[in-house]
Formats: sequence, structure tokens, C-alpha cells
Amino acid sequence: MCGIVGYLGNKPAEYVIIQSLKKLEYRGYDSAGIALLSNGEIIVEKEQGKIVNLENKVFEKGKKYYATVGIGHTRWATHGEPSKVNAHPHSDCNSNIAVVHNGIIENYMELKEYLEKRNHVFTSKTDTEVIPHLIEEKLKYTTDLKVALFEAVKELKGAFALAIIVQGYNNLLIGVRKGSPLIFGIGEGEYFLASDIPAFLEYTNKAIILEDNDIIFIEREKYKIYNNFEEIERNIIEINWSPSQAEKSGYKHFMIKEIMEQPEAISKTFLDKVNFTNNEIIFYEIDNSLVNLIKETNDIAITACGTSWHASLIGRYLMEEIAGVVPEVDYASELRYRKRPITDKTILIAVSQSGETADTLETIRKFKQNGAKIISICNVLGSSIPRESDYTIYTHAGPEISVASTKAFTSQIIIFYLLAIYIGKLKGELSSKEINTFINNLKDLTKKIKRTLLLDEYIKSIAPDFSKFHNFLYLGRGINFPVALEGALKLKEISYIHAEGYPGGEMKHGPLALIDENMPVVVVLPQNSLYEKMIGNLHEVKSRKGITIVLTDENNGDNLENLADVIIRVPTIDKYLQPLLYIIPLQLLSYYIADYKGCDIDQPRNLAKSVTVE
Repeated sequence: MCGIVGYLGNKPAEYVIIQSLKKLEYRGYDSAGIALLSNGEIIVEKEQGKIVNLENKVFEKGKKYYATVGIGHTRWATHGEPSKVNAHPHSDCNSNIAVVHNGIIENYMELKEYLEKRNHVFTSKTDTEVIPHLIEEKLKYTTDLKVALFEAVKELKGAFALAIIVQGYNNLLIGVRKGSPLIFGIGEGEYFLASDIPAFLEYTNKAIILEDNDIIFIEREKYKIYNNFEEIERNIIEINWSPSQAEKSGYKHFMIKEIMEQPEAISKTFLDKVNFTNNEIIFYEIDNSLVNLIKETNDIAITACGTSWHASLIGRYLMEEIAGVVPEVDYASELRYRKRPITDKTILIAVSQSGETADTLETIRKFKQNGAKIISICNVLGSSIPRESDYTIYTHAGPEISVASTKAFTSQIIIFYLLAIYIGKLKGELSSKEINTFINNLKDLTKKIKRTLLLDEYIKSIAPDFSKFHNFLYLGRGINFPVALEGALKLKEISYIHAEGYPGGEMKHGPLALIDENMPVVVVLPQNSLYEKMIGNLHEVKSRKGITIVLTDENNGDNLENLADVIIRVPTIDKYLQPLLYIIPLQLLSYYIADYKGCDIDQPRNLAKSVTVE
């Protein structure tokens, strides 16, 4: 889950590559490096740590590169510890070939042993280094670089995206994609390779999403794409994200910017799917074949990882209560290894912000091989999961840069809400009156989210008092139990405070042993059918001297002061939309606690945005 970039154009390559890498730092930040074709030679610069360390080295006073072709990399370590020697780019024995790589070479030990017997000397502990050495070995038997590269790629097993430059080919940039994302950006007199679109958005919005087994040769005036070693053409698309969406726009961190963008992200996600005039849900992505399958089957599975899994749990509640179907929800890392029955009547809904999550992708492949139909819910246009799905429903959250997901989570919940209404109608579970009510509840949603975001300053004011604690417990019930899970995940991700989410009914089955004056307990307490049950949980906590933060409706007239040390009130909303409001104070609380502690919020330790390896 590293970030790679490549550039061939008319600008100083080192500047373009460094700026592009900064846009990809959410993909990894253990180390970074750059390789430039300068005066006919390859110059490599590497540094451990964040890209700023590399930037300082590259732009040291007096350094001149005179390069307009180069590649760069920001690393999240898989093979080999984070270090300068393990940083990319990696080269062959004679430093004639430089490679940056995202993914894993599964047979690297076998290749390394083969190459060492042929006198290749390795300097790092990475799987990547076998690639330039393998190309070098192939060039012993041919003078045709394309042939050598094709032969080398045939021997690589695993998932990978590569950007390559070769000494002696001063106007050539090469890209290879197999299982890991790689996008080709097309500018005016310049070309780009990148793991993700934001890397080159400030230069161009025209791109080709490279497909699996694509190899691209980019020259000054032309490019050629090969798939399975046959020349092909690919369609150019226009990206509708603006460069400003990938910038902080005056905010201190991307995370707080993305929290504040949720009203716009959510409304963009549902507005093109809801006809308020006719009170109708429209999914243009779904054809008659899938409509018929939905009507006749109840075999629906949902799979995801991390935050998307929490959204999927909420999706299960929505489908169960609104549509009358009970989907199975499982972590992709578990479902891909289970012996679950799969038939041509099975529907798998796969959820991923990035569209590149490795476990989710492999689960899709398993289900598809056994005849299932795949619906993906994704945010990134043209990513791997949509391309391997039968149907894709895109959220329109815009680029999400912070590792901790916020607006993607709420956008995914909206898709599940709409899907539940849509499926409920197809299955005859909903009356016209019920459908009208569900759709009308969306009309004030954006306003209520904006009102919820006004809690920002209050939550910022209480964050210092809670930053001193080392453990938190989050409680919820029903549709808001996943909100508790997600709130706990946000806190642990970015503040490194241990936090756990629990169903309120499980308190007596273990967690009560943890409650004392050093354990803050966050309680999601909307006024719904489980309200009195949650009040009982509050009493359990307070009787054991626990510190309580209670989230409840602004219209709740009950006297909660004896049960709550802190009360956070959100607008009253229909029970099925409550998670969209109740998660926002928890996102803000996590953010401000982490900010007060001085944590690296957008790039928390040991984590990366897109988990493209198992």
C-alpha cells in the first residue's frame, strides 16, 4: 500500500514528483525516494521518514538535476523494515534500471536465489529489488528493452504496480499494472503515472485507468499500451474532482476538512439517486437482470474491512428492518477463507472507499468464480473493485486523504439506506406511504448534519479533559451499536488511546469489570425503542464511578445530569438516519483529543489509507 509516481514532461521532474508524492503520503510514510534521468544518468535520492525529509535532501542548496523524467515512491513497509536502504527506488547491479513498486512480489525469494546464482548482488531486504535485477538479467539475452521487460513481468507473481526508468532511454517512462492501482495522467506535453488521481490533479484531469496486465511505454509525443503483451487502446476519462478537493483549503488537517465536508458529500451521494417529485429511488447502475435476481433471492452477503465494515453493519440493520432481508455481514479477511455456500442466486455487496482493499478484492473473486453477482459500493472511479464487480454504486464523497475515514463512512450509509428502500420496494415489503416517508426524511438531512457540525467548538473545549485517559468504552444498541464501534476505531486510530465499542446489553458479560473513575464511557443514547435499555446501562456505569459522555436528541427532555458528566445533543431525526448524525460528534471528539495530544492525525503510525496487501 505504497504510493508511486512517474513523470515525463517539460518541467523539472524533481519538483513535480515531490509535489505528487505529497498527495500520496496517506498511502505510506515510512520512507521516500526519487530517481531522475539526469544528463543521461540515473540519480537516486532516498530518505527514511516522511517526504519532507526527502524534499529537504533533493532541494539542498546548489543541487541541480536538469531532469524532465523520473519516478518517486512513498513507502509503507511490508518486506524489510523502514530504513533508507530499503526505501525505493531500487536498482540493478549497474544502476542502469530504477524501479518503484506498490504491492507484493510473492515469489521474490525464489527469484532472488535464482539471480544470486547468476552473480547479482542485493543491498536491501525488500521484495522489490528482484525486479530491476530480473530485467537486467533478461537484457543479457536481448538488446530489445520491451522484450526483456515482457519476459521479466511474466516471471513476477503477486499484485504489483511499477514505474520504471532505464539509463540510455532518456525519453521513456514505463508503467506496469497487475492487481495494484496505476493511473496514467495525460497533460499538455507531459505525462504522469500514479497510484491515485490526486497525485496529478493540479496538472490534468484527463486520465486512463490502467487495467490488470497493462504495460505502458510513455514517450515524448506518444504512448503505447500492451495487455498480455498485445498492443491495445484504452479510453481516456475526465476526472470530475477539482484540485482544491485534494487540498486542505485552510484546515489544519485533512481529517477535520473531510468531517466538515460531510453535508456536501452525503447530498451529492443521494441527490442523483432520489427523485423527490415522484418519491422514487433510482439506481441507473442496476439492470433488469439484477432486479429479477433481487426479487427472487434472499441470499445476500455484505463484505468489507475497517470503517466500511461498520457501515456494512448499519446496512444490515437497514435492510433487515426496511427491506425484510437479513444479509450476512463479514470481514473480507474472514469471508474469503470461509466455506460459505455460494450459488448463482447469491448477491455479494462489497464495500470499499478506495476500491483497492486486497481482502475485499479477493473475496469478490472467490464469489464471482462460484457464480455470485457482485455489487460494489465505492468512492474511487475506475479502481480495482468496481472493475471486477458486475455492478458499481459510487458514493460521491470526493477524495478522502486522511487515513481515518469520515465522509466515506457516512456516504456509504446513505447508499445502504437507499438500497434498503429500493430492495424493499422490489420485494413488495413497502407501501407507497412508507416509501414516501423514507424519502421525505432525506429532505432535511443535510441541514441537520450542518447543525450537528456546529458542535465543533464545544467538543474542542472538552477534548483536553479527556486526552489524559488511556482507555475508553463506547456503548450503543441496535442500529447505533456500529456507531459505537466506529467511534472507538476513530479514537484508537489517531490518538493511540485504547478504545472498544460494545453493545450495551453486553456490559454484564465482562466489560463492567473495567469500569472505574479512570474509564470514560461514551454512550450513544437516541430516543428510540432501546432508549430505556440504554438508560439502564448508564446506571450500571455511574454506579461504578464511570465517567460518562452521553449523546442524545436535542428534544430529549429527560433529566440526564445525574447520569452524564457531559451531554452532547444532536438534532432529532428518524431512527434509520440516526447513525449519520451520531457519528459526527464522535469523529470530532477523536480529532480534537488527537490534536490536543499533538498526534499525526492524517498519517497515524503503522497505518495507511489503502490496504492493498493482505
